[in-house]
Amino acid sequence: MAEFPLKDIKVLDLSRVLAGPWASQTLADLGAEVIKIERPGVGDDTRAWGPPWFDVPEGDALSAYFMSANRGKKSVCIDLASSEGLAIVKQLADESDIVIENFKVGDMEKKGLDYQSLSKTNARLIYCSITGFGQTGPYKQRPGYDFMIQGIAGLMSITGEPDEKSTDGPQKVGVAVADLMTGLYSTIAILAAIAERNESGEGQYIDMALMDVLTASLANQASNYLVSGNAPGRMGNAHPNVVPYQTFAASDGYIIVAVGNDKQFNALCGTINRLDIAANLKYLTNADRIENRAELAADIQREVQTRTMSHWLEIFEEAGVPCGPINTIDKVFDDPQTKAREMQISIADMPLVANPMRFSKSNLNYELEPPSLGQHTDEVLVDKLAMSVDELLALRSKGVLG
Repeated sequence: MAEFPLKDIKVLDLSRVLAGPWASQTLADLGAEVIKIERPGVGDDTRAWGPPWFDVPEGDALSAYFMSANRGKKSVCIDLASSEGLAIVKQLADESDIVIENFKVGDMEKKGLDYQSLSKTNARLIYCSITGFGQTGPYKQRPGYDFMIQGIAGLMSITGEPDEKSTDGPQKVGVAVADLMTGLYSTIAILAAIAERNESGEGQYIDMALMDVLTASLANQASNYLVSGNAPGRMGNAHPNVVPYQTFAASDGYIIVAVGNDKQFNALCGTINRLDIAANLKYLTNADRIENRAELAADIQREVQTRTMSHWLEIFEEAGVPCGPINTIDKVFDDPQTKAREMQISIADMPLVANPMRFSKSNLNYELEPPSLGQHTDEVLVDKLAMSVDELLALRSKGVLG
């Protein structure tokens, strides 16, 4: 039977909300054992971010938001404001390969849970800190939430319709992309640190910042600015570097056309019975099409609006013209491609979205459902630290454990 890629890796997750939990969930999916430390009686902030809620037969209902980022983890409730609680977490860190945290800069040092302190007794520890702006720079003490990072890091300045088409102004993306990409970049950094540790035998510190990640993720738009000196603006669904690459209105709704080269452009023109457009000197190359994008888009739009979405999607696909509908999320999960790729899974009757990684040899771990608050406190402390029932009762009576 194939094994999980990270079956021997132990993660202590001190993070909450999305970026950190997304990283630790990815590691859990890959087979790592993840112990999630939560505040007694409260837990991760996102436990309260509902509705909608999923009713659990035994325990409090789980928010859909919390479920999206916390499968595969063991929930342990420990009060980090108490000296006894800090001592327990330090012991768990000594048994861990990785610590992930997203507290404010300096908070972990005050608690003695920073990398410098923990690495003294665990030299192999890989420690990943996730903050809004990183451990250095003039903004390091500022809190960082995805929405504000999308604005500060420039993403919103290129998202939405231009002013001449709409009065809505800049728009955020519909999911927390700064958090999600920071979680993924953090996972990549952690895996790289594991590979380096296999050679050196030592762990290291990883400093991740949402603003850094989103700035890096501006990709071609950042490069466009650095090369030209001109800051890109909002273009709606159009592409700054490729034309035609946008939405067009059919007679009954919008479709996406994503032409990436001259061959596809010629196929598009043939399909809409406008080979004269393909032969027009103003549209011969992509650079030409960018220079004359408004006129070209209008020419294509006049043809597309005469027929239905299904008509164009069918014949565009047959002609090799990249295209697609704009699905609502219910249609995504009803799509035959989504079903064929088994992108919806169920753990303990909880509906969840699958990890998109597919391996030829290794398996993903879907054994543990998103946990109820403190579900594994006793199990973990008995198993990892050999605590007795009397010790657990005494700590719980003091409010150290939830």
